Amino acid sequence: MAEEEEVQIEPVPDEEEETSYKPPPEKALIDMINQDQDDESLQKYKETLLGNSAAGAIVIDPGNLKRVLVRKLILVAEDRPEMELDLTGDLDKLKDEAFTIKEGISYRIRIDFHVQREIVTGLKYIQRTFRKGILVDKMTQMVGSYAPKNEIQSYTTPMEDAPSGLLARGHYTVKSLFTDDDGNEHLKWEWSFHIKKDWK
Repeated sequence: MAEEEEVQIEPVPDEEEETSYKPPPEKALIDMINQDQDDESLQKYKETLLGNSAAGAIVIDPGNLKRVLVRKLILVAEDRPEMELDLTGDLDKLKDEAFTIKEGISYRIRIDFHVQREIVTGLKYIQRTFRKGILVDKMTQMVGSYAPKNEIQSYTTPMEDAPSGLLARGHYTVKSLFTDDDGNEHLKWEWSFHIKKDWK
């Protein structure tokens, strides 16, 4: 029987990346639509870019003033059914609904969301992964800028490889945050997963 390879997961220091990037000043959607009215080609470009939001404000949930309504987190692994977390209910329960991930597999995370009311610029997905209270991985993904739409919009992370080996197996807790250039926290939640030798 072949000896099983063990991979040590080193703790990662929890430092925010320094950046010199300064976001542009915020501008209302209606101001963008009304700007440059005499430029026909620019108006057509805006209609293409903004779609049905160019006709007026799109409001998905009138009782919710947030611009980004995060709906689901989906774990996408090759040759496996998608595993999803509903982010519209009681977020405190998510820590008890752990995914099981087979060690060493390649996977992506997809996040489904609505954008309403105004354009959101510089949307970011930040994820911190902990094992036994120690930070072992961190990820910041630039999601982009999105106009309001009635349809669900999605962002999928680049492919990641789950760690493997005896030391990698166990329970992990993840702290996730959807934010933007203006520092708005659209949703913050915790979830968890187990890394096991097999899917069962």
